[in-house]
Amino acid sequence: MPGVPTLFIGLMEHPEVKAGKVDFSSLKFCLSGAMPLMVETKQRWEAMTHARILEAYGLTETTVVITIHPFYGKWKEGSVGLPLPDVIIKFVDVDNPDKELPYGQEGEVVAKGPQIMPGYWNNPQGTAEMIKDGWLYTGDIGYMDEDGYLFLTSRKKELIKPSGHQVWPREVEEVISTHPDVGEVGVAGIPDSQQVEAVKAWVVLKPGAKVTTDELQKYCRERLTAYKVPKYIELREALPKTLVGKILRRVLQEEEKAKNTEGK
Repeated sequence: MPGVPTLFIGLMEHPEVKAGKVDFSSLKFCLSGAMPLMVETKQRWEAMTHARILEAYGLTETTVVITIHPFYGKWKEGSVGLPLPDVIIKFVDVDNPDKELPYGQEGEVVAKGPQIMPGYWNNPQGTAEMIKDGWLYTGDIGYMDEDGYLFLTSRKKELIKPSGHQVWPREVEEVISTHPDVGEVGVAGIPDSQQVEAVKAWVVLKPGAKVTTDELQKYCRERLTAYKVPKYIELREALPKTLVGKILRRVLQEEEKAKNTEGK
């Protein structure tokens, strides 16, 4: 069953599923994509259904995925798996794309393979920005370990820089999502008079949960370096998403900007 994390979370919270009225015995494995699969979601789903989730990674511009976890093989927490056959992945410096980085060092993910698009329709400028000498510059930040597993840490445009430090939203989201009362979370940078840019988390609690923002910040301080702890946490009923369930960090940032403008 292919799906997005939002789908798996929604099914797990469905009353009939929670009451044990749904039979998942015919389900063998699931494919997850479009957005990061949190470890807590994977573990809950597999414990409930006994069906594995294989996380895959790709873009519209790659037409299909470029990496996936092997079904018969090692699963690595936080990874999106191994490159498919004939796919080559390298990494370049975020600020200097002409500088190739050694494997193991974090940088922008650049890929080449037979499924990479030739270009955008009637958009040579956009094509030139994304593809150079046949290499697709994904805009995603990550690294590859010694076994060839790809780990994504953030989007190039989503990097948060509180007081000059570098914070990847996914790392903070991973930590907050492990709290037993948290259903969904989105993290992004917002303007701040002291830090220039501050880390903010928007959190949707599970039904019946009553954890406070102060308690969530304390939870983060115990698990994250100080500058990565969200300066602001907002509890919400829901998060803005795409049609496939991907959390729209950009919309959260725009809503924050609109609130500050109205306040002035």
